[in-house]
Amino acid sequence: MARTPSAPRPAGASTFSMLGPDTVITGNIEATADLHIDGRVDGDIACSSLVQGEDSQITGAIRAETVRVAGLVRGTIAAREVVILKTARIEGDVAYDTLTIEQGARLEGRLSPNGGQTPPAVAHLPKASGEAELVLTAQ
Repeated sequence: MARTPSAPRPAGASTFSMLGPDTVITGNIEATADLHIDGRVDGDIACSSLVQGEDSQITGAIRAETVRVAGLVRGTIAAREVVILKTARIEGDVAYDTLTIEQGARLEGRLSPNGGQTPPAVAHLPKASGEAELVLTAQ
């Protein structure tokens, strides 16, 4: 059965969108779908789940339930579950419930185990108790 673009999505159905390596987006992205980004995004991203490819670049804040980072992120990340792969480079703060960092990943920013409920201007807030300032570089 074909759906028309205006037809509502059935409850429980998930969608998946992919931005290829030749895609450059300037502007914010809001989606209820899961996103896989292999290109470049200059803007904030809000989605259900984000998977970032190794050669991808994101400059802006990321808000999602789950985030898997493999490329370059310049901005804050707020998610319930964050996985930072060994090829990742993050220049910004990360707020999370669950965090996995592979050996070799690079992170310049603060880690905040607060469930991903970070306000947009987290970089301007004083460190709260329980936050760790961390700079990781592995070669």
